[in-house]
Amino acid sequence: MEGRCAVETWAEFGFSGSSCTPMLKFAVATDVFLCTDNDQVYVFSSQERKLTAVIECPGPVTDLVESHDRQFLYVACRSGVYCVSLQLLSSRAQSSPGDASSSPAELKMSTEFLAVAEEGVLSLLLVGSLLLTLSQRDTSWILTLYSSSNYEMLHSVSLPLVSGVLHSDTEGKTGMRKRPLLVCVHSSAVATPPSPPSTSSLEETGSGGHLSLEPVLFKLLFGIDAALAKSPVILCGLPDGCLCFLPLRPQGSRLKVLHILEQPVVFVGASGVMQAGPGPAQCLVAVGEQGRVVLIKSDKGDSKGEGKRTVFIEGCVQGPVMCGCVDTKRLYYSTGSDLLVLDLSEVSSDSRERDGETSSMVDAALQSPTSLNVCRVVALAEPTCNTAGEVQLLGLSVKGQLQRITLPVERQDASLPKVPSTRGGRSVKDLLSAIGDVCERASVLKIAIKSKNQILRHLNQVLNISFLLMASTNAEEHLPVQEKPIRCHATAGWSRLLQKDSLNLTCVLDNSSPYILERGWTLSIAVFPLSYPPGAGGDNSSTSFSFPFHNLHPGETLEVSLPLAAAGETSFPVTVSCSLDFSLTGLLGEEAEYLPGLQSSCVSLPLNTLTVDWLHALQVTSPIATHRKATSQSYNKTDTIQAFLRSRRISRSGRAEGGEETERERHSASVRVSSELLRDTLVLKGSDLDAQGRSKLAPQNVCVSLLEWLLSEAPGGVTAGRQGDKIALSSSVVRAQDPNGHAVKLTAKEVNVREESTGEEESLTAVEVQVESSSIAAVCGLHHALLRRIQALLQTAPERAASTKTVQSLGLRQAVQRAERLLQQIRQSRVSGSFGVGVSTRPMTQSLLAVYQELRENPLLVI
Repeated sequence: MEGRCAVETWAEFGFSGSSCTPMLKFAVATDVFLCTDNDQVYVFSSQERKLTAVIECPGPVTDLVESHDRQFLYVACRSGVYCVSLQLLSSRAQSSPGDASSSPAELKMSTEFLAVAEEGVLSLLLVGSLLLTLSQRDTSWILTLYSSSNYEMLHSVSLPLVSGVLHSDTEGKTGMRKRPLLVCVHSSAVATPPSPPSTSSLEETGSGGHLSLEPVLFKLLFGIDAALAKSPVILCGLPDGCLCFLPLRPQGSRLKVLHILEQPVVFVGASGVMQAGPGPAQCLVAVGEQGRVVLIKSDKGDSKGEGKRTVFIEGCVQGPVMCGCVDTKRLYYSTGSDLLVLDLSEVSSDSRERDGETSSMVDAALQSPTSLNVCRVVALAEPTCNTAGEVQLLGLSVKGQLQRITLPVERQDASLPKVPSTRGGRSVKDLLSAIGDVCERASVLKIAIKSKNQILRHLNQVLNISFLLMASTNAEEHLPVQEKPIRCHATAGWSRLLQKDSLNLTCVLDNSSPYILERGWTLSIAVFPLSYPPGAGGDNSSTSFSFPFHNLHPGETLEVSLPLAAAGETSFPVTVSCSLDFSLTGLLGEEAEYLPGLQSSCVSLPLNTLTVDWLHALQVTSPIATHRKATSQSYNKTDTIQAFLRSRRISRSGRAEGGEETERERHSASVRVSSELLRDTLVLKGSDLDAQGRSKLAPQNVCVSLLEWLLSEAPGGVTAGRQGDKIALSSSVVRAQDPNGHAVKLTAKEVNVREESTGEEESLTAVEVQVESSSIAAVCGLHHALLRRIQALLQTAPERAASTKTVQSLGLRQAVQRAERLLQQIRQSRVSGSFGVGVSTRPMTQSLLAVYQELRENPLLVI
């Protein structure tokens, strides 16, 4: 084949990228039916080179077929088969106004066009007055026969599904779901002239879209009964790789397997092979999606035999095969990247000569097809021939372009290398067209390679960050929060909006790693309380927040804010879990649609867990040092007025209730910490060092510094955001309000702890921090928060020999004796409650409350 192909683009319809296989079929001499979208069928006039009609279907289109009299168009959707009158489309196109001549006629199909209400129809075929549908039901293929006059179901046969595994794999590679094929095969010994409407359906078999085989091959393939009955045979090419057939006569025939390709069947056709002129086909051709080609023909057999036999010639071409078509002796097929031509006469040699050398020649012919240099073709119509003898193909590209591809004329005299002068300009045009196609294909490949390189680089960054965080999490000795490469810290503070106080958390993501957190990462924060107030119902439900971000470079921080609780609505402490999430869907983009397993894939990497307790939620009212910024003085005027109004309301309610508020019982709890421990661990301002390197502080300074550290520092990564740059206390007594509005008093004082044993007396100086409030919930929560901070303080304390071992041992002995006494008291209260059925539980509650208070008010000494 000499010369270049000429590609002419007729129209561009666009391709939605749906998973359905696009369709392209010739209709009447000048019309073409095509479907590129999910639910639209286009009617294009090849003579006028314009779109004449658009049919909008109620669902995704799976197949379409034209009636033999060219009056109706049958369209298969998932909801059934619809019948459209082509005369109706023609009349609508002619009735369009003159100024809208360029606009196609539009028809929206409704239930009035419904012919067969069968769901899941995948393929259609018309044989005379029979309408055949093919669908899949669970693990079987169902072939159903209907009458095209009244759409009454006549017969139904089934065939088990071989396997859907290979079909699923190929669907992921090509991005399209292959539909089954239905072809009608006739014997050339049966004449099929045009018949009147009264003729039986089996005799009215037009040649459009049907195959005609020579009688011998027809009899060998489908049996003597079908040949004698002159029955049309339905050939089914299935996505599970089976090539099946069903004779329509005699009645009761079953669906049988002719051959198995072991891959989805994408094309079935017939070719003359060695026949020079027109006539019945001598070879049946089937092509699989991965490139397997099967040629079925008849053979004279060996010298001892008298009859002929069937020969199956199998081989493989370069795949994947998107679509195909045949003429008298050539197979045209597209791999998506190129359109190729295979000469079937070189493949189907005489079987008597198929020795080892001939088999290798056949394999070489299959592996060396002729390239037409046309790329990205996804659908082909039947080839035609123009008056000049040129073969013309009608193709549909992946972009939805309808293209006419003209092949050069095959010259009979190959010894004349000179090209006629009349074809000189045509050769230059063909060459430029081929260059344009190659450049377009190269540009597409370059963009695809660049995109995949970016995805791989991004994925490498994600893996590095994942390994970095997993290594720090799985280490035997966990790193402190301040030393982790990627960490979160937060600030809790009160704000006022619309006359309502609320506690907000400002969370800061610090990237100290050497990697960039690029597009696709999301900071996820989960907030859930560790306990619930009595009226909350006890539902353990957390609240999650997601903050997508882009390009957080090393050394940079990301600050986000989220609401923790409104005043009086949440119980503390609250746990805040921070993690980094990465979505693989965002990384792959559109390619993730063809990978069903990755659509919900997400990588979640935990960072650290923060705790917001009662000390973070306190609103300190007094005493605070007067050296505040001038800018905060005007802001505090509103708080002063609000505090004054609140005190007036409390005063009035106290008088109205007989002074119950002022005389309300107050609860307390305390913690004792060695002053020596505080001097060794706390960094105190204005302190002097003694000869041993320890700080010399007055007792008042130790108490004030301890309160400042409790209210300002951030054990666990959370600080309290209060008014002013930093809390600066002027006294060892702090008054504040808890989140529920109750008054709270924190007092720090230095005490001497003495123990007497065997006539000797030892003492130890300690700082006692006492919490007082009328709310027992506030006392319990603040006591728990104090113990958390003291535990964090002990982790940083230097190891030193205890000089007060006796004091601590005696104190521990007394604490154990006291605990045994309190345990006995608890048991007595539980026994009294068990036998006091129907009696008030107030005494038992008061007894347990007394035990609870004693445990809090007489603590052990922390040294």
